Amino acid sequence: QVQLVESGGGLVQAGGSLRLSCAASVRTFSSAAMGMGWFRQAPGKEREFVATITWSGSSTSYADNVKGRFTISRDNAKNTVYLQMNNLKPEDTAVYYCAGSRFSGLGYRSAEYDYWGQGTQVTVSS
Repeated sequence: QVQLVESGGGLVQAGGSLRLSCAASVRTFSSAAMGMGWFRQAPGKEREFVATITWSGSSTSYADNVKGRFTISRDNAKNTVYLQMNNLKPEDTAVYYCAGSRFSGLGYRSAEYDYWGQGTQVTVSS
């Protein structure tokens, strides 16, 4: 069983930055060959895709509304995936979830992921 634990959320003013971390409790992150993703869910809205990264970290992809502002990365030696969020906007306010997939490639839909973290709140004030 893989457990994912997010951290790094908080309250920030518009234009500010946050870095989210997702620590995976798997013996060897890289050997698990897990594709990883970040999703978010705002109050009253459906969960939406934010970013995804392959198990090797060689490929990434982003939702159009965060492209150029957010960066997903991973450190397999530390069993951790990151989401660097810059130039935050009030519309970025949501609970952010880390997700892991037994598929090693990019994943854009919630159904493609097998493991989920508990979420971390990000609030951007105007």
